[in-house]
Amino acid sequence: MHIPPKASIVVLTGAGISAESGLATFRDNGGLWADHDIRDVATPEGFHRNPDLVFDFYNMRRREAAKASPNAAHNALARLENAWDGPFLLITQNVDSLHEKAGSKNVLHMHGKLNSALCYECGSHQQWDGDLDDGEVCTSCARAALRPDIVWFGEMPYDMERIEEALGGAELFVSIGTSGTVYPAAGFVMEAAGNGARTVEVNLQATGNPLFEDCYEGPAATTVPAFVEALLAGR
Repeated sequence: MHIPPKASIVVLTGAGISAESGLATFRDNGGLWADHDIRDVATPEGFHRNPDLVFDFYNMRRREAAKASPNAAHNALARLENAWDGPFLLITQNVDSLHEKAGSKNVLHMHGKLNSALCYECGSHQQWDGDLDDGEVCTSCARAALRPDIVWFGEMPYDMERIEEALGGAELFVSIGTSGTVYPAAGFVMEAAGNGARTVEVNLQATGNPLFEDCYEGPAATTVPAFVEALLAGR
């Protein structure tokens, strides 16, 4: 594949890339939603109804993510960012920090992060690596008002203005390991294509979305490194 050597690249990653590092997905058969009602653990109402259940759910996710290691796909994207001469933005729907562990720097977590806490009183975000439990105090406002820094159903994803700006100027848009069914991320390919970007899907199985010009099927740990090497070789 050949695109201009200083072209603007926007990459979107989803649960498929983290699944190959052993982290459970939410929506697939046997995923986390199979054992938990999303109304209980992924809504503000569920949190206020039973905060202990929500804290326990995300404490388990945080422990699992802390033990996970980046796979070859994460490493390849970090290599691409480091080697690419033009603008590069990595948008992830994942709440783990595997991209950062691999060395990626320009990362936006549109659905929040497990290793962060959000104060629902003052709105501040703070690094949080261990268990988060009811009664923990916000370092900004000193109130016991911390919750997992996760975008729940009914809440607005983070950094949408920056994302829309990047999509508007993208010359290559790559979607990796995502079903393409969850909005607003599912609409990113339409935005990018509408602004003239070349569009590529890398997925275990093609979604069949006609807006993608190219599709590479297979496990992310295999297909993403091959795609990155081909992209860098074609500069």
